[in-house]
Amino acid sequence: FWSSTKVGVVEFGGVGLTGSRVPRVLMAKPGLDGHDRGAKVVARALQDAGFQVIYTGIRQTPEMIVEKARAETVDAIGLSILSGAHLDLLPKIMGLLEEDNLSNIVVFSGGIIPKEDYTDLQSAGIKGLFGPGASLQEIVKFVSEATGFVGSEN
Repeated sequence: FWSSTKVGVVEFGGVGLTGSRVPRVLMAKPGLDGHDRGAKVVARALQDAGFQVIYTGIRQTPEMIVEKARAETVDAIGLSILSGAHLDLLPKIMGLLEEDNLSNIVVFSGGIIPKEDYTDLQSAGIKGLFGPGASLQEIVKFVSEATGFVGSEN
């Protein structure tokens, strides 16, 4: 139910999104974590900014996430994780993306991730990390710039 067909320029918090096609983002909840409010809020912010968002729902395995990313031909994957399993699950997802020649997909993550784990996750290929208190504008701007779907900023 998180999808959009908007094309053109859509403003969200000063970020103008332009493009001839709708950029696609997969939002996923890896592991056994069942709390998805944050993922849904971020999904809605991205949708409001003009992205087409595909939400997988909760309790997704790394294999399920990578398969859905392949099937949906996404430009980015957002991973919301609160369970503490980020050092196991996120590098596994990155490895599967690499194996499937999908390493061009921008991967970002948010949730409860200790700052001391950021370096390991960035080394695994996670391009953006957002902790508690990150603004929706900051996330939308990152995804826009990282995927190359940036318009003008006001």
